[in-house]
Amino acid sequence: MKKGQVVEGVVERVDFPNKGIVTGEEGSLVVKNALPGQRVSCRIQKARKGKAEGRLLEVLKKSPLETENRCPHFGICGGCVYISLPYEEQLRIKEEQVKRLLAPVLGKQESSYQYDGIKGSPEAYGYRNKMEFTFGDEVKDGPLALGMHKRGSFYDIVTVDGCQIVDGDYRKILCCVKEYFEERKAGFYHRLRHEGYLRHLLVRKAAKTGQILIALVTTTQEMHDLQPFCEALLGLSLDGKIVGILHTENDSVADVVQSDRTEILYGQDYFYEELLGLKFRISQFSFFQTNTYGAEELYSLVREYIGTLSGERDKVVYDLYSGTGTIAQIVADVAGKVIGVEIVEEAVEAAKENARLNGLDHCEFICGDVLKVLDGIVEKPDFIILDPPRDGVHPKALRKILAYQVQRLVYISCKPTSLARDLEAFLEYGYTVERIGGVDQFPFTGNMEIVCCLSRIK
Repeated sequence: MKKGQVVEGVVERVDFPNKGIVTGEEGSLVVKNALPGQRVSCRIQKARKGKAEGRLLEVLKKSPLETENRCPHFGICGGCVYISLPYEEQLRIKEEQVKRLLAPVLGKQESSYQYDGIKGSPEAYGYRNKMEFTFGDEVKDGPLALGMHKRGSFYDIVTVDGCQIVDGDYRKILCCVKEYFEERKAGFYHRLRHEGYLRHLLVRKAAKTGQILIALVTTTQEMHDLQPFCEALLGLSLDGKIVGILHTENDSVADVVQSDRTEILYGQDYFYEELLGLKFRISQFSFFQTNTYGAEELYSLVREYIGTLSGERDKVVYDLYSGTGTIAQIVADVAGKVIGVEIVEEAVEAAKENARLNGLDHCEFICGDVLKVLDGIVEKPDFIILDPPRDGVHPKALRKILAYQVQRLVYISCKPTSLARDLEAFLEYGYTVERIGGVDQFPFTGNMEIVCCLSRIK
């Protein structure tokens, strides 16, 4: 196969996170956004040393697995991958992906382990509790769009007013905001020219309490009276209740949602959510799992894996990469003390506030890089919970964690490839995998959460 060549083939399988393995007369190649069983045409983009990568041009024949599609934006929006498949098929694909990824690593340990599979999300549709919509246009110089990036494009935006991974309140809010600024002919921020006003719309809604927080993110290049904007939103007939509307100014050239200054236009700058009987105060940028009911499944699995600590009240638990302290608080009742470490200052402050809210005075949260903070903690851990970012644990931090020689730990991963790499180090240090399972926190996408329980014999 040569670069630029157009080839046809059948998608044999999809590897994590979104790598379709296509087999044809010319050989095999990798292509994104394909489904098992599809016959596709692809243009070769890279070809060397017997490996080839291509770009999907056309689905010539649908997969026999494709039996449904409730989303009008599928194939155009870059968000979902599997929405044309029954949910059970998606779970099967993800289970196979995890097994293939971890088999080479887990095959090196002598003892057997328990594989618990991938638990499905309690809600497959309308499950997201946070969306960051982007202002832009779908075609150059086209009308205002508000939604998600077009598949394969950095600049084009698709208005996702029929998105199925959020509930109806999100769709109503999106349409209201888009129409409001269309009528006023407000311009969006052009990421190439660094000109314009409208940047993002952040919407967060608590699944349990129904409270909604809305943030309009703009530059300071234009001035608008946003009181009528608030009135338009508050006039919507919603299932939930808007508790806060914010105006966040962001003049950074980077295409990220951040705040140079935030003004409360209505209500408050936070809302409350509940998780496994605990209450959490969440602000505009607070980290919180985007699938509330899925998070309960995930954390229940973590609790199950930690279970043997129950009753041993003198035990010290480290929750490393603790975010807003959700996991730390959920496992607090089986430990004498929980110490969370997180590098994001706002997340640490939120964790402290939430611990006070839930009356958990034996949870301590430290702000800083795990690599640097560990040296200063006096209490040594009896148990460690790791929930690192997508790239996994920094190798130097991993060596410090291994040096504690705790008998058991739990590793939570949102990127199985990073987990596979880090497990190599644990196995070399004498750890073995006892149990491994996961939760599909992100139906219709290629992502999932994996939980691994490891033990070490002294």
